[in-house]
Amino acid sequence: MSGLDGKVVLISGAAMGQGEAEARLCVERGARVVIGDVAEEQGRTVAASLGSSALFVNLDVTQAAQWAAAVAAAESAYGRLDGLVNNAGISMRLPLAELSVEQITRVWQINQLGPMLGMQHALEPMKRAGGGSIVNIGSAAGLRAAPRVGAYSATKWALRGLTRTVSREFAPFKIRVNIVHPGMIETPMISTLPPDMRETGRASIPLGRVGEASDIAAMVCFLLSDEASFITGAEHTVDGGGSA
Repeated sequence: MSGLDGKVVLISGAAMGQGEAEARLCVERGARVVIGDVAEEQGRTVAASLGSSALFVNLDVTQAAQWAAAVAAAESAYGRLDGLVNNAGISMRLPLAELSVEQITRVWQINQLGPMLGMQHALEPMKRAGGGSIVNIGSAAGLRAAPRVGAYSATKWALRGLTRTVSREFAPFKIRVNIVHPGMIETPMISTLPPDMRETGRASIPLGRVGEASDIAAMVCFLLSDEASFITGAEHTVDGGGSA
């Protein structure tokens, strides 16, 4: 028996990268997943590859109505909602002086407002299920300072505080809330970095390699599982020792 057997998990931004890896590992460990993303073609392809254990829903995480529809789809298809992974996110690599109001707002909407709305809409379905687990995806950029990522970093620092606060609010309902901080992970987001930045980042990692999406998926699945039943309000760094 796996700690995810029979559980139903909604994952935002699950059409590719870390989210896709999380969805695949959840299914491998016995869960059924709802893949939420704005990338419809890619999301449907991932869901189809997972068969009856996966369902795709269009999910713009900045829209409350789409969150409501996503959790309703989970309950309609699978009868319950046990887990939520707030994985969707975007980065903006510009000096603060060059950021427009529109760019700052967009990063905030996806990286901070999105998880807030997701947790709001997951609350009642998880209460009906008798409890659950929420995993927010933070970042090593929310643990230490770095230039040119002010908008992104600010949202990840804020998500740390939000995670801890909500963990206290949701605890009476047996809903656990934790956050995972990935370091440099081989995903489409990282592939946009200039080669020199990628090499500098790799060289700064004590374990000597860039992480894989599977490294994050393993931690996420653990936190979603019954094995983590006494863990809430906690921060988990998966960065090869870079922030040590």
